[in-house]
Amino acid sequence: MALIVQKFGGSSLASVEHLRRVAKIIAGTKNNGHRVVVVVSAMGGETDRLVNLADEVSAVQQSRELDALLSTGEQVSAALLAMTLQSMEVPARSYLGLQLPLLTDAQHTRARIIELSTGELEKTLEQNIIPVVAGFQGVSSNGDITTLGRGGSDTSAVALAAALKADRCEIHSDVDGVYTADPALCPQARHLRRISYGEMLEMADVGAKILQIRSVELARKFRVPLLIKSSFGGERCTWIVEEEERDMESAVISGIILSHNEAKLSVIRVPDRPGIAYQILSPLAEADINVDMIIQNASIDGFTDFTFTVPKADLSKAKTLVERVIPEIDARELSTDDDIVKVSAVGLGIKNCPGMAARMFQALADEGINIQMISTSDIRLSCVIEAKYGELAVRVLHDTFDLEINNNLNAMK
Repeated sequence: MALIVQKFGGSSLASVEHLRRVAKIIAGTKNNGHRVVVVVSAMGGETDRLVNLADEVSAVQQSRELDALLSTGEQVSAALLAMTLQSMEVPARSYLGLQLPLLTDAQHTRARIIELSTGELEKTLEQNIIPVVAGFQGVSSNGDITTLGRGGSDTSAVALAAALKADRCEIHSDVDGVYTADPALCPQARHLRRISYGEMLEMADVGAKILQIRSVELARKFRVPLLIKSSFGGERCTWIVEEEERDMESAVISGIILSHNEAKLSVIRVPDRPGIAYQILSPLAEADINVDMIIQNASIDGFTDFTFTVPKADLSKAKTLVERVIPEIDARELSTDDDIVKVSAVGLGIKNCPGMAARMFQALADEGINIQMISTSDIRLSCVIEAKYGELAVRVLHDTFDLEINNNLNAMK
């Protein structure tokens, strides 16, 4: 008898019909002799609706109240799904984060888990009752409701699987796994049966929206087997596993990811002296703005240009903060650009196969696509390019690395 944590996303819970479909999946798992703990997101579109309501009543929201508001979406889902299971004569009981409790720090809208108690859930399982847990939410030490950030239900599910020592954590949504590219952009994209934690982390970091990056970090840390599958049927799924568990036939490149969530800031003619990077970036760190790619040009006559990227939603705030620094550091000016995208190639084979970067750059050059910024890791190559070339770049790189054909051919290159 396995212990399985099953997480269901908002698209899987969008209506009563969807709830009944999900309840049948859960009941089927239980009828196969397994113990099940369920984690739910808010119903499809509910979180956006609540955010819009908050925007209507106040231009500036207090994060504490926003957490109290947004957490209600998962509460509704948990209660309705428990009721649906009970109507099918499957014993179920809903739980909020504070009832476990899932204890977090006090950083509202982006809280991090400190401790997770499983005693109440274990008692419920012993009574042959399925716990249905509201994901995304927790409680701080002072009793305030907190949330884990967008996609936080994934993190709730993996954290529960780790704490309960579950045999696996299943992430059910409207996709049936990981593909070599977004099938909507690249019809030849191939489904992946297995992918490593490291590859999935890089994919999430550069823009893939399959899993919240924190959930993958937790899964790797606690060695929780992750399974991504569709709640709408079909046999396809993707396992996220340890690197050594990857198929021997695995490709050098596992996927091409396109991110539209990019904006670029360039500080022009910056004095080239120690501490300049700190002076420019420290205000962004204090404002919790994540800086991704950074380029500093070679010094000419004691001056340089300093360019970096931030999430597009943070561009306005970042621009205001950097403009304040310009006169302090005697820089000439600040320029910004949000008409860019980031295209990335991710794969374990990058670190062991020379020439991968050259192939990527040549393929883009052949299509007349200019590369504005480059960043790399052991298993990732990323380029910032003009937004109008984004979809073309995905298809070109997918073809360049032969991702639509048999992996054996890639493994031997």
